[in-house]
Amino acid sequence: MSKVLEAVEQIGYSRDIAAANLARQRGYTFAFVLPEPTNSFLIGLHEAIRDAMPTAMADRVSIRVCTPTALDPHAVARTVVELQDQAVDGIAIMSAETPQIRDSLIRAAHAGIRTVAMISDLPSTARSHFIGIDGVAAGRTAGRLMGQFIGRPSGNILTVAGSMMVRDHLERRLGFDQVIGEDFPGLQTLASLEGRDDAEAVYQVVSNAFRKSRDIVGVYCFGGGASGLLRALSDLDVGREVVVIAHELTPPTRTALLEGRLDAVISQDVSHVVRSAIRVLRADCDGREIIASQERIRIEIMLKENLI
Repeated sequence: MSKVLEAVEQIGYSRDIAAANLARQRGYTFAFVLPEPTNSFLIGLHEAIRDAMPTAMADRVSIRVCTPTALDPHAVARTVVELQDQAVDGIAIMSAETPQIRDSLIRAAHAGIRTVAMISDLPSTARSHFIGIDGVAAGRTAGRLMGQFIGRPSGNILTVAGSMMVRDHLERRLGFDQVIGEDFPGLQTLASLEGRDDAEAVYQVVSNAFRKSRDIVGVYCFGGGASGLLRALSDLDVGREVVVIAHELTPPTRTALLEGRLDAVISQDVSHVVRSAIRVLRADCDGREIIASQERIRIEIMLKENLI
């Protein structure tokens, strides 16, 4: 036996866990925990998961989708707890960061379930990786575009979030404020309105804001429900004097870019996010290192001129 071990050490052999799992016909079950597809971005995210299922199945990975009420932390936490009794190997979760959700994910990790956060990070939980764009950098990018596109020294900027309970929205607002404050101090960023990623709610809060103040020179929508924003601006007949920047390239925002009703969209490839979540969970289960460059989700700046 000692001679065998010596030979192993000399040739630098390391066990291929993925190959061993394949030889044993080992499969995995991963659960995506995310909000119901109530807006264009979430519809696209759910479609990306469905598109990834055949490839995942060929790699012996079964995918499940769970949709607890998005802004109900107790419902999300219950879903995570229930998954612990259902032979799930990994969880990819998109949610707010609350004590209830944090504790449920920590318990899942103690039960041997690998977890990754997607779209919005959950750094205080036991998640192994975050898969999504850098929220602060995305907000800074939007701030740079907004300040340069406005091209005037003063005015108010309306900001519309989904929920300031969600980390990625907080980070986007932080980055946006950094750039506006540093390089465009004459512009005033108004307190964030919350539309709960719902088009009708966004329509109402934006319509009310413009009725109260006509000195709005820019609108930054860093949550969901952009179709409600676009409808409000159309009904208000705001026109081209207001610079409008939103997040996520969806059918409504693509159309608005082409028609000149949006100036820019800060986006991310949701198909890449989904594929990366599956690869990272599989690597975690197999005890393998991930390829960082392959899993980096890049910030995309979409303009009318670069749509294809």
